Amino acid sequence: MARGQRDEDGDDSGTVVTPSAKFPPLAPAELDTLRRIGHRWRPGDAGELPVDPTLGRRPGRPQPGRFGRLAPIALFRPVEPDELVATERANLPGSRPGRALTRVRRAVLGPPLSSAAVLYERMRKLVALPVLSSDLLSSVAYGPEAMLGVLLLAGSGALALSLPLAAVLVVLMVAVGVSYRQTIVAYPHGAGSYVVAGENLGAGAGLAAAAGLMIDYVLTVAVSVAAGMHAVTSALPGLVPLTVPLGVLVIAGLLAGNLRGVRTAGRLFVLPTYAFVVALGAVLVVGWLQAAGRGFRPLPPPPVPAVEGLGLLLVLRAFASGAVSMAGIEAVSNAVPAFRPPEWRNARSTLGWMVAMLVVLFVGLTALIHLTGLVPAPGETLVSRLARVTFPTGPWYALVQAATALILLFAANTAFNGFPRLLFFMARAGHAPRRFLHMGDRLAFSNGLTALAVAAAVVFVLFRGRTESLIPLYAVGVFLAFTLSQTGMVVHWRRRRGPGWRRRLAVNGVGAVLSGLVLVTAAVSKFTEGAWLVVLAVPLIVLLLQRVHRHYRTLHGALAPRPPAGPGQPAGPGEGEELPQQVRHLVVVPVARLNRASLRALAYAVSLGRPTLAVHLAPEEAEADRFREQWRAWGDHVRLETIVSPYRAVIGPLAHYLEALHDAAPELMLTVIVPEVVLRRRWHRPLHSRAEQRLRQALRPLPGVVVTSVPVHLSE
Repeated sequence: MARGQRDEDGDDSGTVVTPSAKFPPLAPAELDTLRRIGHRWRPGDAGELPVDPTLGRRPGRPQPGRFGRLAPIALFRPVEPDELVATERANLPGSRPGRALTRVRRAVLGPPLSSAAVLYERMRKLVALPVLSSDLLSSVAYGPEAMLGVLLLAGSGALALSLPLAAVLVVLMVAVGVSYRQTIVAYPHGAGSYVVAGENLGAGAGLAAAAGLMIDYVLTVAVSVAAGMHAVTSALPGLVPLTVPLGVLVIAGLLAGNLRGVRTAGRLFVLPTYAFVVALGAVLVVGWLQAAGRGFRPLPPPPVPAVEGLGLLLVLRAFASGAVSMAGIEAVSNAVPAFRPPEWRNARSTLGWMVAMLVVLFVGLTALIHLTGLVPAPGETLVSRLARVTFPTGPWYALVQAATALILLFAANTAFNGFPRLLFFMARAGHAPRRFLHMGDRLAFSNGLTALAVAAAVVFVLFRGRTESLIPLYAVGVFLAFTLSQTGMVVHWRRRRGPGWRRRLAVNGVGAVLSGLVLVTAAVSKFTEGAWLVVLAVPLIVLLLQRVHRHYRTLHGALAPRPPAGPGQPAGPGEGEELPQQVRHLVVVPVARLNRASLRALAYAVSLGRPTLAVHLAPEEAEADRFREQWRAWGDHVRLETIVSPYRAVIGPLAHYLEALHDAAPELMLTVIVPEVVLRRRWHRPLHSRAEQRLRQALRPLPGVVVTSVPVHLSE
């Protein structure tokens, strides 16, 4: 179970990420209303249950049932007098194809985990560091190149600006990193930009941050896989035509790995991240030693003619492009509950190491590229060319390139950790579908993982896996979330005013200002390059999330228990009854012909002890007369109403007739009992009209109407 830690003011955040999150507790007012309803509940004398619900007393020896070779009694075990626990066998489907599919699924994803195992599905720091930093650290493989690619538009002479721009970016990295360390302390239960901005700036700001993060996570997967495929094709140019299908296959593999659970995914992604850090560290050490051998004299870059003037706008574009190296810095604050206790302390230490490694790799790589005189060129990444220059012989280039390709491909795993948790927090507040609260067999947010994989695959295919086309879309969503989060923390410290609040407010204020400057710069300078898509998408996503929340608010208001009506007061039309004594029944049985199915439905209806009406639709008067004769021969035990349908339609007239009955007496609860033949073989279905299902669909929109079926199973 993921438990929050106490913050500095002593507030216990409690449990926030559990398999029971989709069953929220009732509010005190709802509990009070429920008690008032219960006091007036008069169910009547139902007698003793005809079967022991605990399955504890069963005559004779349990026998296998129709759902498989296992006896039903073995699927459950008693825990308390009124509680059973479903065993793992109870999850097996009844059909052979279903069981075969389950075996395949478990072979790929592993056996299901008990809900109690969520406590152990968490990461220690040595595992969390590579899992959550893969996106952040891998971005140095394309961030400096993106910055240099923009500067190169002004000619090779403009490349000297890369060093001062890198220095400003380092200040930004440190400021944002320290700010998020404070966010972890203030929100030890785990909170990203969505929670921080929503609590301190309002729901609209929280949704805007969530929209930016959602776009960021989708682009993280697409950009990481695109950059990884570029690294692969740099070493193996023959694979260029297969970039798109191979990239989609990688996304599918990442999805499968994460569906296996946090611990399994952590073991899969630990080695690539550490291998990349070691490989790039070796390139930096050897490269800097080579530069020291020539007195740190920069080699002149090849002459490149300018295609744009060196102005402020171009410099800002280069700065915004280099800022994508910070993508993923928020992942730790969003995943605090995924750490082992003490969660917030381990998360803060992990984030500190991540930022330190990012600064060292980014500064070392940018400066070494400047010293070696390399410039971006199509067909091969700068990291690949730098590795060739540093290791001209031996297997070292291949090892560096393999490690770079792996970290870039697996960097998407950071998004697979953050995106489902973001949707979890949003769904808990009613801003996202509640299906994203569900934990799968392996205690992973399988619905959120699948949604991310599908969205990222679509974006990857649409942009043909080209990194240079995806980068301009990246910075806006990232820094929108950064800006709103840090601004929210400024408001947080002003409200709390605890010890040292001014210092903390100043740190988050610096982070907010710098992030806001990058946001405006990226939105303006890259607007025509594709950033307009993100600028347009954010308000559309916010509008969609607001509509989702409005629906759930309406649903909650409609389903919340209401105080019972006083004596003599009507409970309300249609579906306003909440007490047994308020419910007035009329049971309606549609009868097409008098056979075993319809007779069973009539017998079941009469056994309920409620007023019962049979309805028969005939295409002409002659058939109606014949059916009435058959009805009298049966004994005329139930009131029969015949409807002549001269246009031979059945479902429409029957649905309209039931609606008319309901309008004539809105206080009645109409229970429609439909006889249904259950077919054992799928190929038999086209031989039947399936009128029962069509009638059920037609009656579903009618309020105050309950539809149930009485099945008759064919023996073959």
